[in-house]
Amino acid sequence: MVALKIENLSKDYPKFSLKRVSFSVNEGEIMGFIGRNGAGKTTTLKCIMNLLHYEEGNIYAFEKDMTKHSLENKQDIGFALSELNYYPNKTIKQLMNVTKKFYSHFDEEKFNEACKLFNIDVNKKLEQLSSGMKVKYSVAIALSHDAKLLILDEPTSGLDPVSRDEILDIFRSIVKNKKRAILFSTHITSDLDKCASNITYIHDGNIIYTGKKNDFVQSYLFVKDKSYNQKLLDEYISYKEIDNHVEGLISADKKKLFTSSKIELSVPDLEQIMVYLERRNKNEKFAL
Repeated sequence: MVALKIENLSKDYPKFSLKRVSFSVNEGEIMGFIGRNGAGKTTTLKCIMNLLHYEEGNIYAFEKDMTKHSLENKQDIGFALSELNYYPNKTIKQLMNVTKKFYSHFDEEKFNEACKLFNIDVNKKLEQLSSGMKVKYSVAIALSHDAKLLILDEPTSGLDPVSRDEILDIFRSIVKNKKRAILFSTHITSDLDKCASNITYIHDGNIIYTGKKNDFVQSYLFVKDKSYNQKLLDEYISYKEIDNHVEGLISADKKKLFTSSKIELSVPDLEQIMVYLERRNKNEKFAL
C-alpha cells in the first residue's frame, strides 16, 4: 500500500518556489529526502502536514486526501520537525499526558515501554534531553499511537555518531514488518547509505530524482584522473582541479571514454554525488 503520495506540489515564496514536486513512499520503505539547505525539504514536509498553504498539488496519506481527511490521517502519522522546543520546562510525562489527548488510540503502556527501550527518563524536562533523546521521544510518541507513517525533519542532525547509529537501527526495526513507512529529510547522506531503500533528491525546489537508492548511485561514476586529460573535462558533470590531478563525477554511460591507466573509476557514495551535482557549472579555479 502507498503510505504517502505527493502529486505536483507547488508552493510560491517571493524568492523561492516548490515546482510540481511529486514522489511517493510505500509501506515497508525508508525514504531519504535529500538536498542542500534551502532546497525545499522542510517546506515540502510542512505542506504535507497542512502547516503551510500551497498553491497547487494533491497529497494523499493511505490513499486519502490530506486536505479532506487531515484529522483522520494525522491519527496514523508521527511528525516531528528538526528541533523540539515547545514547553521546554515540562517533563516528558507531562507532555505525554497532553499529547495523548490528540490521538484516539494512544496507548500509554506502549509509550512507557518505548521510553524504557530508548532509556528515556519520563521525569526529565524536555530541555534536559539531548538532541538524540528528543528524536527518540518523537519516535516513542509515534509508536504509542501506532503511527503507520513517520515524517521526520533532519532527525539525525547534530547527533554524535553513536546516537545517529542508534536512531538508524530504530528506523530499520520500525519498517521491518512492512506495515510502516518512514520519510525523513537529511543532508547527512551517510545515514542513507546505512538505512534508506529509496531516496528523493530535491534541488532548488525541483525533484531531480526519486526512486531506488542503488539505481541512483549506479548511474554515476567517480573519476580520479592523474593524467589531467584536458579533452575530457567537458564530459564531467562537474569536477575539481586538485594539485596534479582532476577528480569529479560522470554519468556511468561515459565509462568507455575514461580508459587511461592513469584514470581511476569507482562507484561514488551519495555524498560525492550530491557534492558534484550541486557544483554543476561551478568549476571555478580558486586563487589564494
